[in-house]
Amino acid sequence: MKPVIVTGTDTGVGKTVFAAGLTAALGASYWKPVQAGLEDATDSEVVAALSGRPTLPEAYRLKLPASPHLAAEAEGLRIDPARLALPQVKGRLVVEGAGGVMVPLTREISYLDMFARWGAPVILVARTALGTINHTALSLAALRGAGCPALGVAFMGAPEPEVEDSIAQICDVRHLGRIGPLAPLDPQSLARTFEAIDLPAIEAAL
Repeated sequence: MKPVIVTGTDTGVGKTVFAAGLTAALGASYWKPVQAGLEDATDSEVVAALSGRPTLPEAYRLKLPASPHLAAEAEGLRIDPARLALPQVKGRLVVEGAGGVMVPLTREISYLDMFARWGAPVILVARTALGTINHTALSLAALRGAGCPALGVAFMGAPEPEVEDSIAQICDVRHLGRIGPLAPLDPQSLARTFEAIDLPAIEAAL
């Protein structure tokens, strides 16, 4: 059973919320390889609260909320890709990257390199806001150029059907659905909204 990778077009696009909904919907475990920033709730803590599913320990927990390579350097560390091998779990596994596709883990290796090494299907989470067509197209081009199987794009935000359809057509990518703004954000509201996501398409790739 293949794991599935969740990445985004940028920081703050909502990929942790999407990853939580996906983890719950698949009855999966969740893993965030590198957590950068420990002052607020970590992504693993957010996913655990929203999904009620097991979360695996991060390979690195870094204090500085910054790019992983900078957060590691601030502590006199260098991220070792060998520590980022996909963990073995029973059942399905959702793996969440950090920031966007090209976020560096060291000054030589990015998350994109790890995605290619892992070889698992990738879901790209994108905003619906202005600028998303360019960001999404660039992210998909990077994934495909590295040989990563792009499963599809999931949108976060207010509905923008023309923008969403343009991305699907221009980039020749599956539209996996959209999660709108959630207030309050809790397990129940996320589960209801996640019904709009094309879960059968995701499951078929796993």
